Amino acid sequence: MKLRVLLPTELLVDEEVTKLTAEAENGAFGMLPRHIDFVTVLVPGILSFERADGGETFLAIDEGVLVKCGPDVTISTRRAVVGPDLEGLHETVIKEFRHRDDREKATRSAIAKLEAGFVRRFLDMGKAGYGI
Repeated sequence: MKLRVLLPTELLVDEEVTKLTAEAENGAFGMLPRHIDFVTVLVPGILSFERADGGETFLAIDEGVLVKCGPDVTISTRRAVVGPDLEGLHETVIKEFRHRDDREKATRSAIAKLEAGFVRRFLDMGKAGYGI
């Protein structure tokens, strides 16, 4: 199977896999190359896959959508982190998600300042007699 994991800003995984395990809203499931085609919503959790060379890789993913069509499996998710083992993945998730949360807080703060400035200028226009 050809597995692709898509994030909003990048293609995180693009490789041949022989087995995939993930979790949907109705529970965990496994997938082999001849699995029936389907679409499912993934819940936040751990996704694992076995590469063609026999190695196993783990991904921590946010909620997303999995589409299986023929030999192609495409997963679209907002956030995901790759790790070679579960222990390393745990540390990476904490560090990466904390960094993203800090960036999101800074962005929200900047937007709030822009909105406050806009409102202030709008009110000043009304005071200046522009008929607002």
